[in-house]
Amino acid sequence: MICHLCPRNCGALRTPEQGQGVCRMPETPILARAALHMWEEPPISGTQGSGTIFFSGCSLGCVFCQNEKISHQDFGKAIPLERLAEICDELIAQGAHNINFVNPTHYAHVVKALLEQHPLPVPVVYNTGGYDKAETLQRLEGLVDIYLPDLKYLKSDTARRYSRAADYPQAATAAIREMVRQTGPCRFDEAGLLTRGVIIRHLILPGQLPQAKAVMDWVAREFPPGTVLFSLMSQYTPWGDLESQFPELNRRLRTGEMRAAQEYMGNLGLAGFTQERTSAKEEYTPPFDLTGL
Repeated sequence: MICHLCPRNCGALRTPEQGQGVCRMPETPILARAALHMWEEPPISGTQGSGTIFFSGCSLGCVFCQNEKISHQDFGKAIPLERLAEICDELIAQGAHNINFVNPTHYAHVVKALLEQHPLPVPVVYNTGGYDKAETLQRLEGLVDIYLPDLKYLKSDTARRYSRAADYPQAATAAIREMVRQTGPCRFDEAGLLTRGVIIRHLILPGQLPQAKAVMDWVAREFPPGTVLFSLMSQYTPWGDLESQFPELNRRLRTGEMRAAQEYMGNLGLAGFTQERTSAKEEYTPPFDLTGL
């Protein structure tokens, strides 16, 4: 395939065996883990867990990524589509409330093929860094029930510095609008689990409180109350070699940063979720050891 799935538009030739382009991944899906996960937002994880399936590789390349082993180092195992369908069924048999495709942007073609050939009896979650093309998402209409995008930045210079993607703000906001168009307002079942809708996530970065406020302002302006949920995440943990090039990120959040962001969210009346500072723990980064594959 000649790939134009993500906003990079790199036009890479991705064969079943060899990956090229920014994401470095072949056409065949490379997975790193498939297991129940309890650390998503409450209406996603519920009481039994979300059936998370982690794709390897990434077209974004955030310098602070806590999933570095799979997003930067490309650890994973090639899985044919037939086996991916079996993995989904196995997670559902284990009690998964939903099937949660994590970092699927560069494998949107796989998600589409899987769901067209193998419809699932539980909601499908598209869990993405937000750097998606609206045109690619349009091809998934009717197949994805829940979108779980990040909205990392609204400033191009910050997006360029930390993710090598100056166009991230434009791409992510357009993608989120498309996601909301597809799903409509959030809907829940009798147990309080999300069955359809969009949860917009924002990870607070050290020293980036103005960025967090700008993101929340955009969400509040863009969507009427009750349309989307907002997840303010404070689980940032310094990761990798940040000191030499990104020393401003080489610390944990200060209590004041977290509290100020939470108060701002409350004053805006955004419905959703917040994390405590103690959430910056290693359990939020699952072991990438080919579990469930």
